[in-house]
Amino acid sequence: MFLKRFFPKKVARSVYYINFKKYYNKLGYRGILFDIDNTLVPHGEKADEKAVNFFKRLKDIGFKFCLISNNKEERVKPFADAVGAPYIFDAHKPSVNAYNMAMEIMGTDIDETIFVGDQVFTDVFGGNRANMYTILVRPIHPKEELQIVLKRYLEKIVMWRYARQDRKKLRKENKQYNMARLLRLKKKKEKA
Repeated sequence: MFLKRFFPKKVARSVYYINFKKYYNKLGYRGILFDIDNTLVPHGEKADEKAVNFFKRLKDIGFKFCLISNNKEERVKPFADAVGAPYIFDAHKPSVNAYNMAMEIMGTDIDETIFVGDQVFTDVFGGNRANMYTILVRPIHPKEELQIVLKRYLEKIVMWRYARQDRKKLRKENKQYNMARLLRLKKKKEKA
């Protein structure tokens, strides 16, 4: 189905509600790529205390992380510096180049990396094109640029179809995806 390329592997209320310990300890993920605006903070806002503490917790768990944004460096760099994260600006998402560069920066591969973002047509679609595990979060704040507001209407159609899928089938597909991914990771470790 055409729309399936836009479907995330998981949907979450907020990046701050995701159980990242489970992804690290049980599922073997080691790297996380994040969008910034409306994923971690409201659009255009500086890194707040909640975001700074969030990245400290991720580091304590053992995760490597990188920020990927279509914004200019003057927006991305101050945020990245505040949370202590490497970053890629002007990423041209959904192009897979930035996703691959970010994994190279972190020293991870697609089997160990998650992408978290708030937009279907840039964040999730790009992560899916890179064959990554994608998590779509709800936008933090309704204030957005005009072109994003217009895309949100199309996203509603995609997510309406996503919501009508068979939940058992979705869980089974996610389980199969993670089992195959863990098997690939095991084989890589045996070769090393």
